[in-house]
Amino acid sequence: MGKTKNARFKRAQFPPEGRPVKAVKRAAEDDEEEDVVESPHAELLEKLQSPSADIREYACASISRVVQQSQTIPGFLHRDAVRRLAPLLLDSSLAVRETATGALRNLSVCGGAEVCEDMVRQDVLTPLTTLLTECCVRVQLSSSPVKKEQKPTVEDVANEAVNLLWNLCESSSTAVSVFNRARLLDVLLPCIEKHPHNVQLALSAAHCLHTVTEDNSELVGSVNAAVLAALENVLLSTHSSMEHVLLRSLAAGTIWNLKCCLSSTHQAEAISAVVKTLAQCLSLDAGVLVPDLWHRESSRLDGAGTSDPESARPDEHQAAAGVQEEEEMDDGEMKMNRGKRNGKKMEKDLAAFLPRDKPELREAVALLTAQQTSLEIIVNMCCSDEPSDDEWEEMSSSDESEICTDGVADGNSSLFSPLCLSAELHTTLLNYSIPQQVLKKAEFPSHAALDVCGRNPAWKCLVKKMQRVQCRALTCLHNMLAVMDVECLGGAAGLQAVAQHLSSLIFTSADLLKDEEFLEAVTSAMRSLLQIMASKNIPQCMSPQQLMSVCEAALQCDVLSVRVNALAILGITGSTLAKDEGSAETLQLIGNALLGVASKDTNLVACGEALDALLDVFADGQEAEQAARNINLLTALKALQPAFTAKIRKEGRGTYSADQLCVLDNVKTNLRRFIGYLESLQKK
Repeated sequence: MGKTKNARFKRAQFPPEGRPVKAVKRAAEDDEEEDVVESPHAELLEKLQSPSADIREYACASISRVVQQSQTIPGFLHRDAVRRLAPLLLDSSLAVRETATGALRNLSVCGGAEVCEDMVRQDVLTPLTTLLTECCVRVQLSSSPVKKEQKPTVEDVANEAVNLLWNLCESSSTAVSVFNRARLLDVLLPCIEKHPHNVQLALSAAHCLHTVTEDNSELVGSVNAAVLAALENVLLSTHSSMEHVLLRSLAAGTIWNLKCCLSSTHQAEAISAVVKTLAQCLSLDAGVLVPDLWHRESSRLDGAGTSDPESARPDEHQAAAGVQEEEEMDDGEMKMNRGKRNGKKMEKDLAAFLPRDKPELREAVALLTAQQTSLEIIVNMCCSDEPSDDEWEEMSSSDESEICTDGVADGNSSLFSPLCLSAELHTTLLNYSIPQQVLKKAEFPSHAALDVCGRNPAWKCLVKKMQRVQCRALTCLHNMLAVMDVECLGGAAGLQAVAQHLSSLIFTSADLLKDEEFLEAVTSAMRSLLQIMASKNIPQCMSPQQLMSVCEAALQCDVLSVRVNALAILGITGSTLAKDEGSAETLQLIGNALLGVASKDTNLVACGEALDALLDVFADGQEAEQAARNINLLTALKALQPAFTAKIRKEGRGTYSADQLCVLDNVKTNLRRFIGYLESLQKK
């Protein structure tokens, strides 16, 4: 309501970017079904106790494959799989260590946050910490470069262990606390320092470090010069592979997370280095590079006939069955995949689940992951430390402090948040042309890239990743519009160009407005843009009818933040139109739409936003007064008022946060005053 809260990306548990998995059902299954599904699993778990290392390795590798089918996970958990696998992390056989760690890694990813919490409760971190500490010492002593071998190396084991740690820390605050206490930061450094020779291990460590450094004040005391030097070394690396581009992006994000550890004299240099790294990543054109990598793979396979047998070493605990399209997920799976911030779907690095004989596809995935990561970092840069939008914690635009002398809220008095970027960061973002780069990434994926990805099932997974980069860019645009000076964004002409750009995105295809992720990202950007343009009296290219058509689609969305964005857009559009002669008919349409939501939406937040928008639209002006009379607004609001008040009293406590209730109470107060204002108009 009123001010636009900036988006922020938070740590969330991701499923593998093969077929997404559903949450583990904890309810007991009937005995007959357990006998059918679990008997083979019981046999595999028994083999974990075999005196033969080969049999133990076989059992671990088999479990790794089986748990990728999420329906099998309850059966394994019921038979205490975690406690049986955990001791094998310290098995005398290196191969068993690798496959056991891989099995737990797959269990943690495919089982989701609930299973990760269970694993932490069952103390899997104790043997994992011991394993990581041993690996750290041996990785430091190991020779480089790593040779391709049939048998696993200590770096293979370390890679699996770090990935498992990453998964657990994403889902469990307890795991993060253990990470801090056990000083596992020191364990990750040698892995990151291996980046010239083993980029996969370095990437796993960098992902983990990027995760655990976010909002982790307890870790700050452990950050020393060696940590910062290792990250700086990564930023300064000149390796040109896309996996190194991703590595540099993750290092940049980690430095941003740890900026409070830097002295004031070094912060400016660090911020400049971070933004430069992100700019270099975003400057890469996936529309050119993805087709190029695809053609490179095709040429290699045509020339060789078959892929390199050594590079295709069986890796049973990874997704050996290949990558399945994300489009196969059903509605329940989509909801399970949502991160903390407003339903954003975020996945683990797909490259970790690709066969080793697809280096070009791994490069393409790394490129898109790097660009998504870079955009998410910029989103967080252009964001205050306040909680996220999904908690609806911003104050109403028509709060008590903004009531005018006639008792009516001034709908335009607080249309946008004050600038919250430091002058230094603001200047750095502009120096590296970040706004222009973000706008470029907000375009649709190139036809050339979409075409080549459609020719090969293994490459189809990149389509979703390209679309996700676009959505992150739109969210980034939303934040930048809220915190950057209009002149720095090109002034009125620049904002009109952005409006034209968003218009071209929205009205390209009706199917796009059915995609929740895209709809949320684009409506957030539209909301910020319209707020700023309205406050500066800048005309924009989208007609009220076009905006209403978008809002109509958005109001059908199950995602609350999308509906809230649509209601805010209607409020901004209406309050702007109310100043124009002959707008009464359009204001009636907007008023009826808002009344419909206020009276029918089951969510109090949406009802409150609709009422607040109504107050903005009909606050002042002859056209607004005429439209209000035509739709019997006073009668409608009088009918809504007692039900809204009762709903706050009945459902508010325990369902909505204290901040949400504060805003709802504010709307309730303003509604009472607005009704009084409409009654005074009737008496004239």
